[in-house]
Amino acid sequence: MVAITLPSGEVKHLANDACTLADVAAAIGSSLAKSALAGVVEGKLYDLSHRLTHDCALRIITASDDEGLEIIRHSCAHLLVQAVKLLYPETQVTIGPVIT
Repeated sequence: MVAITLPSGEVKHLANDACTLADVAAAIGSSLAKSALAGVVEGKLYDLSHRLTHDCALRIITASDDEGLEIIRHSCAHLLVQAVKLLYPETQVTIGPVIT
Protein backbone atom coordinates (compact mmCIF):
# COMPACT_ATOMS: atom_id res chain seq x y z
CA MET A 1 0.00 0.00 0.00
CA VAL A 2 1.06 3.54 -0.74
CA ALA A 3 0.01 6.36 1.61
CA ILE A 4 -0.73 9.59 -0.25
CA THR A 5 -1.07 12.77 1.77
CA LEU A 6 -3.40 15.33 0.18
CA PRO A 7 -3.21 19.11 0.72
CA SER A 8 -6.13 18.87 3.17
CA GLY A 9 -4.05 16.54 5.35
CA GLU A 10 -6.21 13.55 4.46
CA VAL A 11 -4.26 10.37 3.72
CA LYS A 12 -5.40 8.01 0.95
CA HIS A 13 -4.10 4.43 0.88
CA LEU A 14 -3.94 2.73 -2.51
CA ALA A 15 -2.53 -0.59 -3.63
CA ASN A 16 0.83 -0.38 -5.37
CA ASP A 17 -0.55 -1.98 -8.54
CA ALA A 18 -3.24 0.71 -8.93
CA CYS A 19 -1.46 3.85 -8.00
CA THR A 20 -1.06 6.30 -10.85
CA LEU A 21 -1.97 9.94 -10.30
CA ALA A 22 -5.12 9.25 -12.34
CA ASP A 23 -5.98 6.42 -9.92
CA VAL A 24 -5.58 8.74 -6.94
CA ALA A 25 -7.79 11.39 -8.57
CA ALA A 26 -10.44 8.72 -9.21
CA ALA A 27 -10.20 7.53 -5.61
CA ILE A 28 -10.87 11.07 -4.43
CA GLY A 29 -13.89 11.52 -6.70
CA SER A 30 -15.21 11.08 -10.22
CA SER A 31 -15.45 14.84 -10.74
CA LEU A 32 -11.77 15.29 -9.92
CA ALA A 33 -10.85 12.32 -12.10
CA LYS A 34 -12.54 14.03 -15.07
CA SER A 35 -10.93 17.43 -14.47
CA ALA A 36 -7.43 16.32 -13.40
CA LEU A 37 -4.59 17.37 -15.70
CA ALA A 38 -1.46 16.54 -13.71
CA GLY A 39 -0.14 16.26 -10.18
CA VAL A 40 2.58 17.70 -8.00
CA VAL A 41 4.39 14.95 -6.07
CA GLU A 42 6.79 16.18 -3.41
CA GLY A 43 7.05 19.50 -5.27
CA LYS A 44 7.65 18.05 -8.75
CA LEU A 45 5.11 18.17 -11.60
CA TYR A 46 4.08 14.88 -13.27
CA ASP A 47 1.45 13.78 -15.78
CA LEU A 48 -1.46 11.57 -14.73
CA SER A 49 0.22 8.35 -15.85
CA HIS A 50 3.00 8.78 -13.26
CA ARG A 51 3.06 5.78 -10.93
CA LEU A 52 3.49 6.37 -7.21
CA THR A 53 5.77 3.77 -5.66
CA HIS A 54 6.25 5.18 -2.16
CA ASP A 55 4.45 7.29 0.45
CA CYS A 56 4.30 10.94 -0.64
CA ALA A 57 2.48 14.25 -0.60
CA LEU A 58 0.34 14.93 -3.68
CA ARG A 59 -1.59 17.86 -5.08
CA ILE A 60 -3.82 17.23 -8.13
CA ILE A 61 -3.75 19.99 -10.77
CA THR A 62 -6.93 21.01 -12.64
CA ALA A 63 -7.72 23.76 -15.16
CA SER A 64 -8.72 26.06 -12.29
CA ASP A 65 -5.11 26.10 -11.04
CA ASP A 66 -2.51 28.45 -12.55
CA GLU A 67 -0.34 25.41 -13.39
CA GLY A 68 -3.31 23.76 -15.06
CA LEU A 69 -3.88 26.71 -17.35
CA GLU A 70 -0.21 26.61 -18.34
CA ILE A 71 -0.47 22.87 -19.09
CA ILE A 72 -3.50 23.46 -21.31
CA ARG A 73 -1.77 26.30 -23.15
CA HIS A 74 1.37 24.23 -23.64
CA SER A 75 -0.61 21.25 -24.96
CA CYS A 76 -2.63 23.48 -27.28
CA ALA A 77 0.58 24.98 -28.65
CA HIS A 78 1.80 21.47 -29.55
CA LEU A 79 -1.50 20.64 -31.24
CA LEU A 80 -1.41 23.89 -33.19
CA VAL A 81 2.14 23.19 -34.39
CA GLN A 82 1.14 19.71 -35.56
CA ALA A 83 -1.81 21.14 -37.50
CA VAL A 84 0.33 23.87 -39.11
CA LYS A 85 3.03 21.34 -40.04
CA LEU A 86 0.40 19.12 -41.70
CA LEU A 87 -0.90 22.03 -43.77
CA TYR A 88 2.48 23.67 -44.40
CA PRO A 89 5.28 21.07 -44.09
CA GLU A 90 7.95 23.67 -44.85
CA THR A 91 7.08 25.67 -41.73
CA GLN A 92 10.01 26.24 -39.37
CA VAL A 93 9.08 25.44 -35.76
CA THR A 94 10.82 27.29 -32.97
CA ILE A 95 11.02 26.74 -29.24
CA GLY A 96 9.58 29.32 -26.89
CA PRO A 97 7.50 29.85 -23.79
CA VAL A 98 3.73 29.67 -23.76
CA ILE A 99 2.16 33.09 -24.10
CA THR A 100 -1.26 34.26 -23.02
